[in-house]
Amino acid sequence: MQYYADGVKSTAAGVVRDQAEQGGFEAGIREGITGMLASPFFLYRGERVPAGLKPGDKYQITDLELASKLSFFLWNSIPDDQLLDLAAKNKLSDPATLNQQVRRMLADPRSKTLASDFVFQWLQMNKLDEIVPNTDVFPYASGRLDPREDFRTELSLFSDSVFRQDRSVVDLLRASHTFVNERLALLYGINDVKGDEFREVELKDSARWGLLGKGAILMSAAYPNRTSPVLRGKFILSYIEGVPPPNPPPNVPTLNDKDIGTTKALTVRELMAKHRANPTCSSCHSIMDPLGFALENFDAVGMWRDKDRFANTVIDSAGELPDGTKINGPNDLRQALLRRPEQFVQTFVESLLTYSMGRTREYYDMPTVRKIVRDTKAADYKFSAIVQAVVNTDQFKMRRVPPPSQQPVLSASK
Repeated sequence: MQYYADGVKSTAAGVVRDQAEQGGFEAGIREGITGMLASPFFLYRGERVPAGLKPGDKYQITDLELASKLSFFLWNSIPDDQLLDLAAKNKLSDPATLNQQVRRMLADPRSKTLASDFVFQWLQMNKLDEIVPNTDVFPYASGRLDPREDFRTELSLFSDSVFRQDRSVVDLLRASHTFVNERLALLYGINDVKGDEFREVELKDSARWGLLGKGAILMSAAYPNRTSPVLRGKFILSYIEGVPPPNPPPNVPTLNDKDIGTTKALTVRELMAKHRANPTCSSCHSIMDPLGFALENFDAVGMWRDKDRFANTVIDSAGELPDGTKINGPNDLRQALLRRPEQFVQTFVESLLTYSMGRTREYYDMPTVRKIVRDTKAADYKFSAIVQAVVNTDQFKMRRVPPPSQQPVLSASK
């Protein structure tokens, strides 16, 4: 018996009946259960393609499929009874009902998965797993003092607070609060937080405001033994500005890490100056490096420093952006990024739409992204307004018939 993703398949009851006639009741039940467990519709969130459509045709998904998609988008889980009841009555696709359900689901504690799943995917926080702080260079943030798990918790709680309070998503760049426990507070230079429990604090140091002051971001865009203006600049271009730099050309020499902490005592800026002397490297580095150097006062584990402890020189965080804007430090960098908030919002919307669709973003999705940015400006880019705009797009409510080669077929026969 064959099970097809296009909906042309025998029902479970039909499988049981057919097999029961051949091998008895128990064989029929066994085959029916086997078929259901092996079916792509059990293993994956499949959406049936209506009969009569050809590859490339677009069609609207059913209310039940919409309920499932909405629930996995906002809760990363199956729909609840209220959502299923509306879908069964074909009421969920009504725009007013759909928007009401979005508001209800965002208010539900289960929506915290947007902070822990979506944000971590958007900002590529899986890179934290690769950055094991060097014990010799960072004895205060390695081994049992490794802060990565605390950084993850802080980022999740911070993002969830912006989403749950329905603030402008631009506040992800400029919000003056965060969540810390005693370990993280001491790393941040905060001395009045005690205990292991995380709590909300108002940050007196504006350099820590927003995403770019968070340890998870700073550490994921560094090396285990040193900072990297290149990685931090690339992070900002890719995930904040949405204009990732091109890949470096082949055979480009890397920095000589032997110069760090030796008698040469070169700062990272001095090492980068040697690297940029190569004309092949200078064009891209002139864009990335000023962004990264603005965060150079944060060491590789996100702790603030005024001096390079190897070279014993004051950290130089000054730079000039391609448009001529001079910046010096995190505050100037943040203000430069906030001059065009719609640029950050577009990057956020691109990532959120991709997350909601469950597929790679394509060029033909970009007009929709730009429309969402324009339409939500009047609402000050509030998170709920953006989510509702995403849910009401054709990309979310409709599907395109894939080519036959992409339609899975699974055999449940003996």
